[in-house]
Amino acid sequence: MPRLIKKRSKKSGLLPGTLVHIGEKRDKDVKIFVIDYDEANVLETELKAIEECIPLKEKPTVTWINVEGLHQPDIIQKLGDCFSLHPLVLEDILNTDQRPKIEDHGEYIYIVLKMLHKVNRAEFAAEQISIILGKNFVISFQEGIKGDAFDLIRERIRSGKGRIRGFGTDYLVYSLIDAIVDNYFVILEEIGERIENIEDELVKNPQAQTLHRIHGFKREMIYLRKAVWPLREVISALERKESPLVKDTTSIYLRDVYDHTIQVIDTIESYREMLSGMLDIYLSSISNRMNEIMKFLTVIGTIFIPLTFIVGIYGMNFEFIPELKWRYGYFIVISGMSAIAVLMLFYFKKKKWL
Repeated sequence: MPRLIKKRSKKSGLLPGTLVHIGEKRDKDVKIFVIDYDEANVLETELKAIEECIPLKEKPTVTWINVEGLHQPDIIQKLGDCFSLHPLVLEDILNTDQRPKIEDHGEYIYIVLKMLHKVNRAEFAAEQISIILGKNFVISFQEGIKGDAFDLIRERIRSGKGRIRGFGTDYLVYSLIDAIVDNYFVILEEIGERIENIEDELVKNPQAQTLHRIHGFKREMIYLRKAVWPLREVISALERKESPLVKDTTSIYLRDVYDHTIQVIDTIESYREMLSGMLDIYLSSISNRMNEIMKFLTVIGTIFIPLTFIVGIYGMNFEFIPELKWRYGYFIVISGMSAIAVLMLFYFKKKKWL
């Protein structure tokens, strides 16, 4: 389960634009991969030095620069200098606790998103994706978590399938956003199956562990809502075509991914309501179980009240009790007590108290 709040205390008191990485530090070095393409050709390389980015900025082809790893601020600084990125943008890139947002800086657009990764059936990991949309280039910054949702896009570029090779940088950014949103559906399907399993468990045999699992899911829904809810504002701003970097031909695709985002949000809200209802069901089940136990103990206590009364009478230490001389007095009292217990059980059953 990803952390809802990451530590920002290390930035306290620093000047605006100071580059400090906030997030998990990776063991591997920062890697920069480049895919340069047009309709006819594709070239893939891994940059060994930031200076190799300089000629890429003015190339007429579409250049996708993907940075894996944010824990070396000096590299991010050099890359920002190469593409004339604002210091506050670089600061936000290194702060992995950003809210999804979009900023138009004229010559480029800065976008922040959250990408989810399936770790196993029980949990997922999240990383911040920062995207710079320029005229002929796209720069994406990832935290460096193993595996991502962009592999299919890379395959489409290599194979030339679809429209991606014939369109510009705005379509590439749309493809990246669409891949992230589609991956939300995969995560939500897994969560939906686990929620259904908890529902069955609640009906059959709710345990204390069930309550912990419900609270865990509620935390996941809070994180997902925090990551997805602002995303519709981002896509809506791109769709409005307020920047010349986004062409009219891409708007229809952005509307489609906007609809997908609304579906994701609706699904998250549905799951949140289900989990709230399941919490109420759990508390009701525990309360009903307690009521059943108390009812059983009350019935037992009620049956023993007259029996205790009879035993108390014959337990008194008076010398002259008539029944003490009866030969079969003991058996008569025991039989009477048994009959009283049976009659009371029959009465409770008739009243449907048992």
